[in-house]
Amino acid sequence: MFEDKTLVCRDCGNEFTFTAGEQAFYAEKGFENEPSRCKACRDAKKSKGKQSREFFTAVCAACGGEARVPFKPSEDRPVYCSDCFAKMREAE
Repeated sequence: MFEDKTLVCRDCGNEFTFTAGEQAFYAEKGFENEPSRCKACRDAKKSKGKQSREFFTAVCAACGGEARVPFKPSEDRPVYCSDCFAKMREAE
């Protein structure tokens, strides 16, 4: 029913194969659009957001140790290190 197709990546312009198996998978999942990027460009796009995450250092409000958090701490709210935050979650 499906046959391999050659597509052109929208990012790098290289050709890649959209295999019959991949097409069957897309049809099974109900995906209507063909992939527009090759695997290398899809992987690069996925990992791009993960690399740019910035961490901030703060003082833990519970133990006074160092806390690294993915948001800029503000003075009006307490910040907890991973250990203290986990202990608070268990206590709830």
